[in-house]
Amino acid sequence: MSTANKAKTYRPNVAAVIVSPRYPQVCEVFIANRSDFRNDVWQFPQGGIDEGETPSDALYRELLEEIGTNEVEILCEHPHWMSYDFPNKATKKRYPFDGQTQKYFLVKLKPEAKITLDTDVPEFNDYRFVGIDTLFDYITYMKKPIYKKVLDYFKKEGFLS
Repeated sequence: MSTANKAKTYRPNVAAVIVSPRYPQVCEVFIANRSDFRNDVWQFPQGGIDEGETPSDALYRELLEEIGTNEVEILCEHPHWMSYDFPNKATKKRYPFDGQTQKYFLVKLKPEAKITLDTDVPEFNDYRFVGIDTLFDYITYMKKPIYKKVLDYFKKEGFLS
């Protein structure tokens, strides 16, 4: 079978749009810079769903692994899975998958939560909270179309302004 006819495979994944504890008075979202790339690659926290896990279970586990806390309140869940293909240069890293299919959650960081990037396997080297209006100045190109759809949904539902 040629690769042109091969069905694409996608890794099940969760992603978190995290608003700060100042929400809803201040609408700013968490982004982090990946530590495994040379250039600035800013994104939302995300990670794979392990066998037997629900998406919300994976969300809490991934947040703890990536930002050192899962002290969040789920505000909304995107109703659809969002898929994207890995760039060609990243394909071998994620083999055997061609991309990821993601379930997005909008979560609010609890006031007592303490973010730390110094985790067992650090995925990020920097983070910040940014306004929705400046978010896309940071986000890596391949994530922008999905992030726009996800954020538009959360806006339409009245959670983001």
